[in-house]
Amino acid sequence: MNWFNYYGLIIMAVIMIPNIIYAVLHKNNSAGAFNNKAVIIAEQIGRYGCFVFMIFNIPYTYFGFWFDYALIVYLSVNGALCLAYLMFWTICRNNNGKLKALSLSILPSCIFLFSGIVLAYIPLAVFAVVFAVNHILISYKNYILIA
Repeated sequence: MNWFNYYGLIIMAVIMIPNIIYAVLHKNNSAGAFNNKAVIIAEQIGRYGCFVFMIFNIPYTYFGFWFDYALIVYLSVNGALCLAYLMFWTICRNNNGKLKALSLSILPSCIFLFSGIVLAYIPLAVFAVVFAVNHILISYKNYILIA
């Protein structure tokens, strides 16, 4: 892979499709109950950092696949995680339980973390950690406050 990661773009598109559909169908229901500005800002920084680094490879921070058959592992694991994400969106679409809150925050976090590790891509791994901690916290706190 050069500076552009086509696989990362496809993965991003797959996990963004249900989010875009949800945002269109629920225009007035976008605000969560959890209102810690520092956590929300950190989560957004992590989110957009992951979006950028899943698609664009920055020279000298991206080392590429570091073991044999890493591309196959990368595509297989990310494919399974994306499939699980889409299945949880489908199963939990009309439900606001803990399963939905945690699964729909943990699965994309795993995708970003796994991609950063397998690609040996330092910025993606760092932003994935920031995103994962804050996204899971926000999802769980919103579940607690709304339930």
